[in-house]
Amino acid sequence: MNVLQVLPGLESGGVERGTLEIGQALVEAGHTSTVLSQGGSMVHELQQAGSRHICWNIGNKTPLNFFQVRKLRKWLVAQEFDIVHVRSRMPAWVVWLAWKKMDPQTRPKLVSTVHGLHSVNRYSEIMTCGERVIAVSEAVADYIQDSYPRTNSNKVELIYRGINPKEFPRGYQADKQWKEDWYRQYPDLKGAIVVTLPGRLTRLKGHLAFLKAIAALRAKGMRVYGLIVGGVDPKRKAYAEEVKKNAIDLGLSGFVFFTGQRRDIRDIYSVSDLVLSLSSKPESFGRTVLEALSMGVPVLGYDHGGVREILSYLFPSGLTPLGDENALIEKMEALLLTPEAAIKPNDRFLLATMKSKTLALYQSMLA
Repeated sequence: MNVLQVLPGLESGGVERGTLEIGQALVEAGHTSTVLSQGGSMVHELQQAGSRHICWNIGNKTPLNFFQVRKLRKWLVAQEFDIVHVRSRMPAWVVWLAWKKMDPQTRPKLVSTVHGLHSVNRYSEIMTCGERVIAVSEAVADYIQDSYPRTNSNKVELIYRGINPKEFPRGYQADKQWKEDWYRQYPDLKGAIVVTLPGRLTRLKGHLAFLKAIAALRAKGMRVYGLIVGGVDPKRKAYAEEVKKNAIDLGLSGFVFFTGQRRDIRDIYSVSDLVLSLSSKPESFGRTVLEALSMGVPVLGYDHGGVREILSYLFPSGLTPLGDENALIEKMEALLLTPEAAIKPNDRFLLATMKSKTLALYQSMLA
């Protein structure tokens, strides 16, 4: 197969990671993998794994992109792809407008993946444009059915995103050198109770609720420290400053640390006593939840979206009602004082399964 995946860029994120993983699976199976995006820090890794990258910006949310439709159509005809897989809204619009006027007998099969629970409107509905539509969780499949009833349910395929358990092994511990460097940077965390909230600094991720909970537990006499692990969104710098000011106002200076974007998240999980997922908007999946649970680290998350699916299956004790700050504090205290070991091994949300099911879907369309 000759497969093209299209997305805005390859800087960071779950969609981008999934694109690289499918590219790698295609190459390993002897197929040809191409990715079209405006580029980013992950391009080198993509190319190292055998995929080709085409640098083409059709991801910016501007109507000017529609002037590229004819040029893109001409390129798609010349490339003779078997499958075109779109993963984001604006690129999906440009690709679909180019694709629909290609010869139906010779044009590639069109696949779309709904990665997020977007606002419901015509712009977002484009993610159901594929001849087959991949939903990354049951929450996404329900969202498609409820929000876009025009979509034929027979073309929707549930393919969970997944991880490789060997990359996040049960009981993993960071090596001696990493720990020495870590505790040199954060000496107060040695021997302390550490609660981690991974995710970029955007309002939906629940940083303010996290800070209130840390403050409440410290007021109860618990030696709890908070870690906020994630980069600052350039468009939301004011929010990042608001979170940091809130930490000061709550008396948490020196008790909550902002690490910024880190590539050693596995090591950070290993020195965490509890990981939180507090997105006010339901997540389509919840990769950080799955990574930590795979290592045997307890996770506490709001009871909605893809996070609910993962926790319900692997660690039901980690579910807490959405937006209930008192329940959150009580659950945190309970999990920290009496840690539970009953985290089920991950046998459902597996990277190998995601790869094999996606490639099987491509092949079934060509058959």
